[in-house]
Amino acid sequence: MASSEGGQLSGIPSVAVNLRRERPMRQCAPEDHPYMSETASLSTLFVSSFLAATLLPGGSEVVLFGVLKLHPHQLWAALAVATLGNTLGGMSSYLLGRFIPQKTELKGLARVQKYGASILLLSWVPIIGDPLCVAAGWLRLNPWLSALCIATGKFARYWVIAVWIV
Repeated sequence: MASSEGGQLSGIPSVAVNLRRERPMRQCAPEDHPYMSETASLSTLFVSSFLAATLLPGGSEVVLFGVLKLHPHQLWAALAVATLGNTLGGMSSYLLGRFIPQKTELKGLARVQKYGASILLLSWVPIIGDPLCVAAGWLRLNPWLSALCIATGKFARYWVIAVWIV
């Protein structure tokens, strides 16, 4: 399209041209988002972390990123909340495994049987993490040791992400 007088492109109103001339976006301060208080941010992080660890799809890492960008001083609280939510979500998958009839053969049981609860250190890995938790429940692995391994793996992942962000 050719330029015409007055800074307009032919056929395009001047408003479209003016959009390119606007000021760059400014950084948002926490007071600009009163609905994203520390409590609301951490609550959202907990729910997101819990749901992401179940068989439902979700990305709690994105929420962690947002919480730490808005409230960087809440590093340890965010790590604790995300780890707790994700661990409880993993344990809900563990409980689902306990309800699957023992007659049903599950994929990946050989590895879980071979390594025991320590394989749950990998429960944070996408695609394989949820089935590992379900298999651990189906095998009736020690729930306390399973929860400890799940929490350790999930904390390590969140810690690496947080160090990268902050």
